[in-house]
Amino acid sequence: MAESKVLQNGLKVDVVWTIDKFEGNLTEEQRKAYLTGKLQPYKRTVFKGNVGLNEGINELLKLITGVGSPTAYNAANARIGVGDSDVAADPTQTGLQGASKAWKGMMADYPKVENQTATWRSEFLNNEAVFAWKEFTIVNAADDTGKNLDRKVSDQGTKPNTETWIATGQITIS
Repeated sequence: MAESKVLQNGLKVDVVWTIDKFEGNLTEEQRKAYLTGKLQPYKRTVFKGNVGLNEGINELLKLITGVGSPTAYNAANARIGVGDSDVAADPTQTGLQGASKAWKGMMADYPKVENQTATWRSEFLNNEAVFAWKEFTIVNAADDTGKNLDRKVSDQGTKPNTETWIATGQITIS
């Protein structure tokens, strides 16, 4: 799932990651304003592309075909994981590579699917995932014991313990 990869049969896969940074923890009112576009972060970074991991691609194919007992990347199971490794992404990896890692469940109403785009979004509060954010994944379990759909390596800085960072992963197939 590289940036704007066109597959032989004409399918195009685009992956976009976004990190929104806020000072302090968001109140419920601020969170609602953010989700409706009325509250903007003090900083937003957007970066494209990632590598689809073999274990996650196989899990998706099992979900599509009904083969075996796959686990969905839904609100009950999905987590966004962040880690501190800058090891290059490779399809054979099975998750985050760093020594420091954290996973968070989905924000309310996520994941969602609209206009051929699946969106996963997690909110890392004060004192959570306070380390260098250099790698990102979407997994269908509480940690790397599940099937990681993808892995992106991109240095997004070190998260202070006084900030909330919201990570969003989007996959569009057209």
